[in-house]
Amino acid sequence: MADEANRAAFLEIQGRMIEITGKLKQVQNQMRNKEGEKKRAFLTLEELRQLSDDTNTYKSIGRTFVLEPKSVLMSEQEQKLKDSETAIASLQTSKEYLEKQMVEVENNLKELLEQDPGLARQIMSMTVM
Repeated sequence: MADEANRAAFLEIQGRMIEITGKLKQVQNQMRNKEGEKKRAFLTLEELRQLSDDTNTYKSIGRTFVLEPKSVLMSEQEQKLKDSETAIASLQTSKEYLEKQMVEVENNLKELLEQDPGLARQIMSMTVM
């Protein structure tokens, strides 16, 4: 009876670990994308700052380029930069939370395996397919 309970607990912990790992990878990918957006906005803003105010600037909309004042393009890039920074901060908080959950799940798994060495032997004897 205890063996079945431990096996069920192991499967639950394993499922949680897989779920948390997937979420963590997703958050890391989102952070990487936001970092790229932030960098593009920053570099574009730097290039726009070097132009004189009377320079014709164009905004890309699909395959079309539309004449826009430099100030409008700069404000859009500044907003993109701020939005990216906010999103990165939020994603960092999510990442830290998921990492704490992962540590908790790992500790639960270690505790379970220490309680039932037979379960640990069964897991070690399983083949990975």
